[in-house]
Amino acid sequence: MPAPQHARQNAAFPSAGTTAHGYLARPGSGTGPGLIVIQEWWGLTDHIADVTDRFAREGFVALAPDLYGGRVAHDTDEARRMIADLPPERAVPLLAGAVDHLLGLPETTGGRVGAVGFCMGGTFVLHLAAADERVAAAVPFYGFPEPAPDFTGMTAAVLGHYGEHDDSIPPDAVTALHTTLKRRTGRTPTLYSYPAGHAFFNDERPEAYDAPSASLAWTRTLAFLRDHLPTGH
Repeated sequence: MPAPQHARQNAAFPSAGTTAHGYLARPGSGTGPGLIVIQEWWGLTDHIADVTDRFAREGFVALAPDLYGGRVAHDTDEARRMIADLPPERAVPLLAGAVDHLLGLPETTGGRVGAVGFCMGGTFVLHLAAADERVAAAVPFYGFPEPAPDFTGMTAAVLGHYGEHDDSIPPDAVTALHTTLKRRTGRTPTLYSYPAGHAFFNDERPEAYDAPSASLAWTRTLAFLRDHLPTGH
């Protein structure tokens, strides 16, 4: 399935020794908790920018870092090549730079942020939360269980969304990942499964999108983030 052809960028910031870019959306209220939105393996597409805008309309200062440096994948083969060039150990420093930038914005309230990721981004959400104590709440949407991060010392609360008919993510692997998380952190993640397949939240993919599941996951995500993110300076 081809992805949109142009990455969405409107922000630049220092990250991992270079200048990174991303898509930033501010809430109409002017200030709010910070939220990192992490792309699917297609790149920083129109869909991810739209999701970022949706979070801003709900009161978050939302930043989607462009992990592919302006590139997007146009088919699954290209997406596989691009994700192969971005292992978690490369992605996490780039994401940490985005956290730095987000927390440095005058609009961002609180000293910690949330992170939401989809597909590849769902994997990176947990790696970022495991490596950066400034992440207070982590929400993976159908993130791949492997490679697993080292959860030792992780303090973030976790809410996971997975499709019951997702052929690319074995349910047993998801269970094992979150069992390890609980054992290493003493925190019990909240996991939900939906009668849907992979990418059920992506409303630009009609072959995958499942509106009832997406709506319920969205409602649960907003409630979770509001419960766990500080709102004051």
